[in-house]
Amino acid sequence: MTAPSTSTEAGPGRPDEPLIHILWINAGLSCDGDSVALTAASQPSIEDIALGVLPGLPRVAVHWPLVDFESGPMQGADPFIEWFFRADRGELEPFVLVVEGSIPNEAIKREGYWAGFGNNPETGQPMTTSEWLDRLAPKATAVLAAGTCATYGGIHAMAGNPTGAMGVADYLGWEWRSKAGLPIVNVPGCPIQPDNLSETILYLLYQLSGQAPMIPLDEALRPTWLFGQTVHEGCDRGGYYEQGQFATEYGTPTCLVKIGCWGPVVKCNVPKRGWMNGIGGCPNVGGICIACTMPGFPDKFMPFMDEPPGARVSSSISSTTGTVIRTLRGFTLRTVDKEPKWRRRGRQLLTGHKAHWS
Repeated sequence: MTAPSTSTEAGPGRPDEPLIHILWINAGLSCDGDSVALTAASQPSIEDIALGVLPGLPRVAVHWPLVDFESGPMQGADPFIEWFFRADRGELEPFVLVVEGSIPNEAIKREGYWAGFGNNPETGQPMTTSEWLDRLAPKATAVLAAGTCATYGGIHAMAGNPTGAMGVADYLGWEWRSKAGLPIVNVPGCPIQPDNLSETILYLLYQLSGQAPMIPLDEALRPTWLFGQTVHEGCDRGGYYEQGQFATEYGTPTCLVKIGCWGPVVKCNVPKRGWMNGIGGCPNVGGICIACTMPGFPDKFMPFMDEPPGARVSSSISSTTGTVIRTLRGFTLRTVDKEPKWRRRGRQLLTGHKAHWS
């Protein structure tokens, strides 16, 4: 692991401490929904990270199109895109490269480009998103793909698309490692759960400053502590599945599998974490899980709102066993939903206690 430099070119406060830059490219194919989602993060917030208010956090300079209070317009002394050119020239060390949006295949056409970010000052021509990845990824200390488009291609990479879009790991290679030995870190979601992203950025910053071990990732390069369980395992409605109670229309509190929820097989923590400040999350508020955190999304989970394959068998079994379970629980409930008989007024003690007085 390379140690952070003592660069003091930017970043709030503590000029004597190392500075880690975050370079955020949202020039891939996307709706910028992950950037918008991050503004709702609270554990931690992006403001907490940028201002360095968290214990032990190294100094951070965030170069993100939505929040970059140090940059001005192109005519100013500090244009936003100049930070990316400086990183390309090797003048920023270390830096975390965050990529938002899928990477189109620029090699499948004769002219034009699918996605770009700024112009090449030498030629005056647009620089494609893939060219920026080619330039910056080898120099980055860590690469983070934010949102399902950047992680696995997402909507833009579905069958029939004309761009040949793919995720960052598809472009760089799934075995790719940064110069510090870190694999690509994928934080999927369409859009991303805000705190999942901010917490992962925080982990990487602590790791790069030597205060955390190697980030634990699963086979799809997702942080294991965030994506180690299925939606179903953390869902408010999971007990209804066990009891064989399934919704046939929206607006009921029972399990949503029969109307298209993929929760039993999808790796996602939203039902447990909520969406903002612990509130919300797709099944929690009555919406089905459409598997947006999975590498096969959307193609392998379509058509949406149809009962998933296998759900008919599993829900039929659950309906049968659930009837028995509900009956047995009903017997028990009729006895435990009452107070013990000895809790009453009178001269007689009925608790079974043996009095030591006469």
